[in-house]
Parts: sequence; structure tokens; C-alpha cells
Amino acid sequence: MRRRQPRDSQDPPPSGPEVSRRAFLVGASTVGVMAAIEGRVAVAAPAGAVSGAEEAAGAVPVTLRVNGRERRVAVDPRTTLLDCLRETLQLTGTKKGCDHGQCGACTVHVGGRRVNSCLTLAVMHDGDEITTIEGLGEPDALHPMQESFLACDAYQCGYCTSGQIMSAVALLKEPCGPDDAAVKELMSGNICRCGAYANIVAAIQQVRKNS
Repeated sequence: MRRRQPRDSQDPPPSGPEVSRRAFLVGASTVGVMAAIEGRVAVAAPAGAVSGAEEAAGAVPVTLRVNGRERRVAVDPRTTLLDCLRETLQLTGTKKGCDHGQCGACTVHVGGRRVNSCLTLAVMHDGDEITTIEGLGEPDALHPMQESFLACDAYQCGYCTSGQIMSAVALLKEPCGPDDAAVKELMSGNICRCGAYANIVAAIQQVRKNS
């Protein structure tokens, strides 16, 4: 092992300011924190957003008619309709629950029929008519199903409510028996973790009776 030679007392001292151990550690930790923040920001970038480089590399132009309005976007071909609605168009009323088509929180209408938007790609709906919860009614002019959900207290935490309402509105146009069991069967694709099923069924039946 090579031994370090002692510095002759006549040698000039090393140039530049001396850095203490504490200053070095503080600087190193600051760099690490900034790197971590930058990493988190990169990970948290919207799934449906497309940068200029990505757009040039293969993003696809898509025209969606959402809530009666034509929206032109450029999306990665792998972007789901759910992520396009939430992250690109900022229509966050449609919720991301399981992201596997099992909970129904992401239910929207495409061409008048309900679909799980997490299971379909945005590029598949070029030119399609899409309705989200934002297009169903206005605060001062609610859809009858929205009014019924309020009247029957058919929600608790509210996370699944938009998907429940979208499915319930679609159910009004689908073949369904008159009893509660038939409604439960057609609403079985929408899960409420709070367990407000009885009130949800009551709200739907109220609209069916009045329509």
C-alpha cells in the first residue's frame, strides 16, 4: 500500500476555499432532494399529456365530441379514454377506481351506451359522441337521476357516485324488469364500497316510476 507523503512545511497551502464536512454534507443532501423532487415530478406527469417530442415520435390526432363540444387532442396511442378525459381534457368527474374495469367508477356514455372508460383507448373513439357526468346536468338544472340521488341520499363518500349515475341513466334505456332485483343485476358492474346500494336502487326506481 502506497503511503502518503507528508507535505513539506514550505509547500504552499492548497488553493481555493476550504469546505467543511458539514457544508459538504448539506450541499450533497440538497442535490439529492432536488433530484428526488425532479423524479417525482416526472413520474407524476399526466398520463394523457403529450410533449412535443412524444407528439413528433408518434402521438395520434383524435377528435372527440365530448358533452356536445368538439375537442381535438394528440394522444399516445396507448392512452385510455379515462386518462384522456381526466388528464388531457381536465374532466375529472369521471373517476379512476380500480383501472381494471371492475368497479364502474369510470363509467361514461359513448354513443348513448355506457362503457368503462378505463378499458378502451381514446384513439378508438375518433368522432364519437361521449357524455361524462359534467355533461349530464348543470347545478341549476340537474338531470332527474342526479336529483333522485340527492333526494334518496344515494351516496356516502361520493367517489363512485358519478359512475353510478352514468350507469343508472343508461339503464333507463335498457331492457330491465320492474323489480329491485332486476335493477341490482343491471347495476352489478358498479361497486359502492360504502354500501349505499339500497338507496341507489331506490333512487333509480323513483326515476323509473316518474318517467
